[in-house]
Amino acid sequence: MSPNFDSPVQTQMAVAVFNSPLSGGKLAGRRRVFVQTETGCVLGMELDRSDNAHTVKRRLQLALNVPTEESSLTFGDMVLKNDLSSIRNDSPLLLTRSLLHRSSSTPCLSPTGREVQQRDQSDPIEILGHSKCFARTKQLVKEIVKGMKNGVDPIPVHGGLGGAYYFRNSKGDSVAIVKPTDEEPFAPNNPKGFVGKALGQPGLKRSVRVGETGFREVAAYLLDYDHFANVPPTALVKITHLIFNVNNGVNGNKPCNKKLVGKIASFQQFIQHDFDASDYGTSSFPVSAVHRIGILDIRIFNTDRHGGNLLVRKLDGVGGFRQVELIPIDHGLCLPESLEDPYFEWIHWPQASIPFTEDELEYIENLDPIKDSKMLRSELPMIREACLRVLVLCTIFLKEAVAFGLCLAEIGEMMSREFRGGEEEPSELEVVCIEAKKLIAEREVLSPKTEAGDEEFQFDIDREELEFELIPKSHDLLTKSPCHFGFFGGSGRCPLSKLEESIEEEEESRGEEVENGFGGPPLREKFPNVLKLSMSFKDTSLGEKNQKYLKFPGAKPEHSYLASSSSGYRSANEQLPTSACFVKLADVNEEEWSLFLEKFQELLYSAFAKRKSLTLGQRQRQRLGTSCQF
Repeated sequence: MSPNFDSPVQTQMAVAVFNSPLSGGKLAGRRRVFVQTETGCVLGMELDRSDNAHTVKRRLQLALNVPTEESSLTFGDMVLKNDLSSIRNDSPLLLTRSLLHRSSSTPCLSPTGREVQQRDQSDPIEILGHSKCFARTKQLVKEIVKGMKNGVDPIPVHGGLGGAYYFRNSKGDSVAIVKPTDEEPFAPNNPKGFVGKALGQPGLKRSVRVGETGFREVAAYLLDYDHFANVPPTALVKITHLIFNVNNGVNGNKPCNKKLVGKIASFQQFIQHDFDASDYGTSSFPVSAVHRIGILDIRIFNTDRHGGNLLVRKLDGVGGFRQVELIPIDHGLCLPESLEDPYFEWIHWPQASIPFTEDELEYIENLDPIKDSKMLRSELPMIREACLRVLVLCTIFLKEAVAFGLCLAEIGEMMSREFRGGEEEPSELEVVCIEAKKLIAEREVLSPKTEAGDEEFQFDIDREELEFELIPKSHDLLTKSPCHFGFFGGSGRCPLSKLEESIEEEEESRGEEVENGFGGPPLREKFPNVLKLSMSFKDTSLGEKNQKYLKFPGAKPEHSYLASSSSGYRSANEQLPTSACFVKLADVNEEEWSLFLEKFQELLYSAFAKRKSLTLGQRQRQRLGTSCQF
């Protein structure tokens, strides 16, 4: 019988825990892991030394009626074939179907009491990870659990595109905001109607997968050493409650009746505040706060820093008039798997053009991207290597730019793309990467690329990761076209052949979904102009660079993602086209990666010099235009 991951039966089993018959008690080497299905169902499981991927799937087959030959167990970048030695305690695993057929009409056997040996007797909230940074989170968990025992229920957050909940203490005060991974935009159990994809597929942004924004929130907090940028304490948790949303079937026709459901979620301290940056004048923001948040955004390549995720809190006390504190939140779209167009709202604020202080320069100088990567691998072992490559690249770029004397605004501008003639051009950072790739290719330093062969791929993005490809194959952007980018001068336009290739790949990946009856029309028909714009959003408002909105026929800017359907739910196929990809940081061997970073650093001095001369030229023109008296 074919498996049916979308049956509400699986959700009822969300808090089941399975004990291996091979291990009777607490033995050395035992690990507790959480296996999450494509539809968000979470099962706690005890692993023994004798367990392997096959035995784990066999036990899951008993509970979910999933044939082992039709399922894959993944952990970050790894498809677990047999050995589970790399799996650590409290690690979340993902169970996906090898065959991506999502018919919701196939019946599924209901598990019996004999198949589920016992109900989960653990605490309603479990922190996944053991970092010393989670001390505050542990205290918050105790407050919330006490409140739950006293009958204080969480409250759903009505804004935003994904599911989120305020969890409260005994006094009824909101102390944490919880975002389940299976309720993210386009995830199977999204309560706002944005459904249509399984966990692990490319999501709202192609370089950030559905279900993986939660650990990015945690990564931003862990990377904010010494609370430098003021990121609230954040952790990944397994949390169980009746309030969580569960949709009936893959198309999300209607929510199921409320049941006790365990989910993996990001858990962040709720910060009391007075405004957000979109409701408050930016002129009063402290220079140091803007600098520190900007430094973090550059390191983690934040693709969505807008006013709505910068909280503003007034400071009391003598001399506190107009003195405020900034709290950055919502870092789920940082650390993408490939470079795209970031969004830094602070880029045009006057504070970003003021030079760094000595304390800030010292902080940046002490940053160690290799150490950062090692820390994230330890604390968040499911994080993908391509995300860590982005962290290393951007941290090096920041350190070198600051050493050269660039200010925050100049660094942000070099990382941001421009739009000319309706086309998106590579940023100055991306052009340096493209040139570094070109130099390596010319000197024949890198060995030929290996063929994919019979390698299995879950999604298109996995196939793309196999290639260490920094420019489109059909066009050499630096030698075969007359265009120039950023600091290279000139005003020509870049041919974006990669744009058409991306659309074709997206349409092919959706072919099967259309055949199954829940896919939308092809992108070419939906968006005839197909502008690859990186969108920033707050609640359901979507903005782009220069505070303009991208308008499509029949759609209002403030409701760009709210196209209605007969069921009231929106398919993932209705999302806006994503940014073009000029630079991919795939998982190549360490030698190739080191060579690329070496060439990258060699080219930075020239890039910074040209950016500096461009900035000076602009300032001279501004002075000339404002100082002449007639």
